[in-house]
Amino acid sequence: MTEFRRNEECMGTVFVFRGRTDHPEIESLLNRACEKLHEADRIFSLYKPESPLSQLARGETSVAACPPVVDHVWNLCEEWEQTTGGYFKAFTPQHTFDPSGLVKTWAAQAAIDVLLTEGVTDFTLNAGGDVWIGDVVSEDVDWKIGISKPITIASPEAGVLAVVNLKGSEFRALATSGSAERGAHIWNPQGVEAATGELVQVSVLAKDLVTADVWATAAFAEGPRALDRIAKVEGVEAMFVFSDGNIDGTDGFAEVLRASV
Repeated sequence: MTEFRRNEECMGTVFVFRGRTDHPEIESLLNRACEKLHEADRIFSLYKPESPLSQLARGETSVAACPPVVDHVWNLCEEWEQTTGGYFKAFTPQHTFDPSGLVKTWAAQAAIDVLLTEGVTDFTLNAGGDVWIGDVVSEDVDWKIGISKPITIASPEAGVLAVVNLKGSEFRALATSGSAERGAHIWNPQGVEAATGELVQVSVLAKDLVTADVWATAAFAEGPRALDRIAKVEGVEAMFVFSDGNIDGTDGFAEVLRASV
C-alpha cells in the first residue's frame, strides 16, 4: 500500500485527502476528485462574477437556464430547510440564493465518491475543517478528530478543545460551525438577525458530511434550543460551546467523548 496526500485549494479553503491505496492511478483519481470541487466552485461561487449563481443573484438568468445541478441543489436546500425546522435556509436576508452552507460538503462528498467508486476506501478528507473518515481506514490515528477551541487560530490561546475517536462508532463525519474565524456570518432565518447570542460554536457528528455540516449550521442559527431538537434526530449528535465558556451536548456526543479518552 502506498500513502497519498493531496492538499487542494478551492472555495477559499483547503481540502486535504490522506490515505493509503494500491491503485496504480491514484494521482489521476485525485485529479478527478478535485475537479468535482472546482466545478462546484465555478457554478456556485458568489465571489466569481461570471458564475451562474452570481448571474442568478443579479437577475441576469433563471434557475431553469442554469446548469441542472443548480436546480438539484436548490431542491436539496429546501429539503434541509424543512428537516431543520427552517433554521437551515439557503437565502440571505436580501433574498439571494446562497447555498454555501451546503455546497462545500456536498461537493466534498462528490469528490469522495470518485475515489470510493474506484475502490479507494482507506482515506480521509478534511474539507476546510469538516472531516470525513472512510469505513475501513487502517491507521488508528485516522479515526481521531480534533475540535478546535472557539477562538481564531491566529490567537496564542488557540488549540484543541477536545478529540473524538470515531473508531467503533456509527459516525463517519464531524462538522463545526461558529463565529471564531468569520465572525457573525450565520444568521437566524426565523428572526433575520445574526446568530451571535449565547453560542460561539457547534460541533455535530453524523454518518455523512453533508448531514453534519447542515445540522451544525442550523443549530448555530437556532441557538441553545437546537440541543433539544438534535437530541431527537437519529444518527446525529452535537456539542455546544457557549459564550460564557460552558459546554453542553447530547448524550450520544458525551458517550463518544468518554470512549475517546
